[in-house]
Amino acid sequence: QVQLVESGGGLVQPGESLRLSCAGSEFTFGTYSMFWYRQEPGKEREFVAAISSNGINIRYSDSVRGRFTISRDNAKAIVYLQMNSLKPEDTAMYYCNADPYDRVNLRRPYDYWGQGTQVTVGS
Repeated sequence: QVQLVESGGGLVQPGESLRLSCAGSEFTFGTYSMFWYRQEPGKEREFVAAISSNGINIRYSDSVRGRFTISRDNAKAIVYLQMNSLKPEDTAMYYCNADPYDRVNLRRPYDYWGQGTQVTVGS
């Protein structure tokens, strides 16, 4: 069974940075596209970033493009989300997601999720 474990969240001030990590296990990490989503309380889970299995095809939401960078290390089976210039509206639970069909454009995410890591931006 697919296992995804996020880490790296925390409390930061506006303008600061965080790097999230998602470690995959129990599946062939290097053949899956990987995603980051986020969710605020009472709101729908929203797409943040996606990366193809080989790291070549990358997609971002408009709200994070230019500030966030998704990357992956297939040898370590980890996908990262570097978050710079953080804003209060980035506050959310951040979730890792995996797609066995190696897609980066999905209307509905594939149902492989991590447990989430909390990011809070504020003073």
